[in-house]
Amino acid sequence: MPINYSKSYLKKILSNVNAIALVGASSNPKKDSFKVMKYLIEKGYQVFPVNPNEVNNTILGKRCYSNLNEIEHRIDMVDIFRSKEFVMDICLNAINIGVDVIWTQEGIIDKKSELIATKAGIKFVMDSCPIKILEN
Repeated sequence: MPINYSKSYLKKILSNVNAIALVGASSNPKKDSFKVMKYLIEKGYQVFPVNPNEVNNTILGKRCYSNLNEIEHRIDMVDIFRSKEFVMDICLNAINIGVDVIWTQEGIIDKKSELIATKAGIKFVMDSCPIKILEN
């Protein structure tokens, strides 16, 4: 069952975000994470790709990090492009670095992570793509 957030609620969240860590970033232009990263950069967001398999590489001209803790810049939102089994660990790491928003991509729903994040005062968006919210 899809999660129903209002588009205005999601737009408001994204309007208060500047720096985004994109976990599961890919250098493959055919992958959704690459397409979303490119779109977010074009929309003016500061995007930090995170993927331990891409360390020492750049994606769309941005240095790739192995984990959230390596990023020295303040991160407002963590956008997760990993399967559900990895969401909890990423969520706990995101809480530790003090993000405002955790966002999982379409098809990824993790109610347990949502509960932990919201108890920590973090907005948690599941099963949604920022491109679909920012278009129009």
